[in-house]
Amino acid sequence: MSNADTAIAALRSGYESLADLVKKFDDEALAGPSAATEWDIAQVLSHLGSGAEIMTNTVQLAVGGKPPAEGDFNQTVWARWDSSSRREQADGFLEWNETLVSLFESLSPEQRETVRIELGYLPAPVDITTVARMRLNEFTLHSWDVRSASDPAATLAAEAVPELVAQRTIDLSWVSKPAELDGKYAVLKVATTEPATELTLNLKDPVTLEDGSPAEADGTLTLPGETWLRLVSGRLGPDTPAGLELTGPITLATLRRVFQGY
Repeated sequence: MSNADTAIAALRSGYESLADLVKKFDDEALAGPSAATEWDIAQVLSHLGSGAEIMTNTVQLAVGGKPPAEGDFNQTVWARWDSSSRREQADGFLEWNETLVSLFESLSPEQRETVRIELGYLPAPVDITTVARMRLNEFTLHSWDVRSASDPAATLAAEAVPELVAQRTIDLSWVSKPAELDGKYAVLKVATTEPATELTLNLKDPVTLEDGSPAEADGTLTLPGETWLRLVSGRLGPDTPAGLELTGPITLATLRRVFQGY
């Protein structure tokens, strides 16, 4: 299977897993806190649902050879979701995420390879694999925000981890706080397991990530791929996870402060 195929398959399994949980939520559960500290459970579902509606429209237009939606389309969608009740947000999450995943699944092998999508905030149109992985990243992290609220031992969906780690040179500048380094600068060699990758983490202003090992490193960070994804998204708990080893001048506490999440 192509990368698009595996990303779409991970979206399907992730959606079905979270949907099974959401269908059991009563009104009290929807009003409960999520791991995204500023949102309750329903607000996380609203974020995922409105995002699915917007992405469905974006992909449909691209597949049809039409330009992206103009004007205040996104703002109108967000406003409607924000004004909905918690139950409506949960039901809308189920409806629109099923719609989006089904749309991805309906694309032919040729479309998965050739369709290019203009996202507006990127310098050039991107392929279906990129869009599916971007959606998978957001869905997987916010799914964890919902599930971990009642299950402190929750981890990111295993099917999604290899796809998300494959985004090796993700932009960390907007999810990191280099001021927390207190003026220090360090280069860490990052080695993940499950899947095995080697990366270069430049702890500076701005924080950057490069594919491959550095020629020279001030320290090393070895950890499972799932732990790495939660670390850089600000979702790593206070305990040191199994399999994480850190050497050099930067402490795990500092890394947690640098990557506080979004």
